[in-house]
Amino acid sequence: MGRSLHGFLPAVHAGPAEPSTPLLTSRKASPMAPGNQTKFTEFILLGFSETPEQQGAIFGLFLGMYLVTVFGNILIILAFGSDSHLHTPMYFFLSNLSFVDLCMVSTTVPKMLVGILTQNKAISYAGCLAQMYFFIVFAGLDNFLLTAMAYDRFVAICHPLHYTSIMSPELCCLLVLLSWILSLLDALLHSLMVTRLSFCTGHEIQHFFCDLDQVLKLSSSDTLINYVLIYIVVSLLDILPLTGILFSYSQIFSSILNVPSSAGKYKAFSTCGSHLSVVSLFYGTALGVYFSSSVTQSSWKSTVASAMYAVVTPMLNPFIYCLRNKDIKGALWRLISRISSSQ
Repeated sequence: MGRSLHGFLPAVHAGPAEPSTPLLTSRKASPMAPGNQTKFTEFILLGFSETPEQQGAIFGLFLGMYLVTVFGNILIILAFGSDSHLHTPMYFFLSNLSFVDLCMVSTTVPKMLVGILTQNKAISYAGCLAQMYFFIVFAGLDNFLLTAMAYDRFVAICHPLHYTSIMSPELCCLLVLLSWILSLLDALLHSLMVTRLSFCTGHEIQHFFCDLDQVLKLSSSDTLINYVLIYIVVSLLDILPLTGILFSYSQIFSSILNVPSSAGKYKAFSTCGSHLSVVSLFYGTALGVYFSSSVTQSSWKSTVASAMYAVVTPMLNPFIYCLRNKDIKGALWRLISRISSSQ
């Protein structure tokens, strides 16, 4: 779910590269030689539009969203660190989620903004691999952290008497550490598999960042193994966590329905309302990326869907938690008051 998949086998673009292209390395065989290979040292991120008028609007829009995302997520991290009332498992996971969202947008948006400002949309081969690697890492972390938060809400509502003993600090740290290890290994595996590929034909990426699926489409090598690996990893590291989230909420809703009073039902549901909203937004936009890539051939629609998933969702998460959570709003007011009084 964390990465867009478009078909099982990408189209292979035929045709030799122009000899005068400055993006080629000096390692180039004779055009008539068998097994001829040329290797690109740079890719071009086409982004959303090439017209100057739209470029200015896109720059302003994404700069605004990036600043809001950075400011909102930093506020949540500072609120958690400065207020002892928030030192609970739920807010521990939330602060980690905010850090991951901050890193995710910083992986993709600044490069796009710089490209618009300088009118240079090129990204080096190493830079593209690094961007792809870190995006996979943070997308995977989002997935695992939301699963850990769902389990936390399941224990809090379905087993409230044992909540403290089950959700111990050791277990919370272990869940976060395991999330990092799995995400890093997942990204490393995909990145290493990309390094074995050759990129001898097209070099224009129909995206605003180096998405794994878009990079695979440009390869002149056989990408069957890469796509088989993607489906295996998605089944293990994306479908299973989503199944865990759905199971947790099925148990939560079953417990809430057994609460006799309406006030009790509302109180129980309010403890997981924010997380449920974030889960719906995250997986809703992730599914939008998948279906837009699979159903339509429009690269622009796929890019917009990816922007909703990779940029808009991290921006909205702080608002969802701040607007629906009295504890965070109280912690933020106390933090602002302390900052104001110290000046």
